[in-house]
Amino acid sequence: MDYIIRDAVVGDMPQVLTLIEELALFEKEPDAVDVTVEDLIKEGFGEKPLFHCFVAEINNELVGLALVYFRFSTWKGRTVHLEDLIVRESMRGSGIGMALYKRVMKYGMEKGVKRVEWNVLDWNKPAVNFYLKSGAKILEGWQVVQMDEHGLNAFVSKM
Repeated sequence: MDYIIRDAVVGDMPQVLTLIEELALFEKEPDAVDVTVEDLIKEGFGEKPLFHCFVAEINNELVGLALVYFRFSTWKGRTVHLEDLIVRESMRGSGIGMALYKRVMKYGMEKGVKRVEWNVLDWNKPAVNFYLKSGAKILEGWQVVQMDEHGLNAFVSKM
């Protein structure tokens, strides 16, 4: 199978959004995606982009992506956060996920970070096994904490 892994460009963002929506469906959150193509373009390109995106392409069609951004660790300094690694369901098992994953790890090394980090759903056993086989560690005892827009509004209104 001939595919290429490359940096995303502005014109890819409609297909990137489609892949994000496919991931939301897979993660049983089909109505959770609020981001738009315009948001992706505004925040990912320009003078100070907030993220970098790699895409996997076959015959001008995107079949996967890896979206990353920098974070700062008080212990390690600058790190790379892998927000999402998505491979179209029909392409899973083809090596595209591993190619994107390798590109993210190489990117982290190119940028001189001491850690690449990400979250994985505990019920997504194929992903958990994929990461463990690569040598990644899944931290036990840590919980992901978020405050959504409703929670933010409620909290701030009480200040």
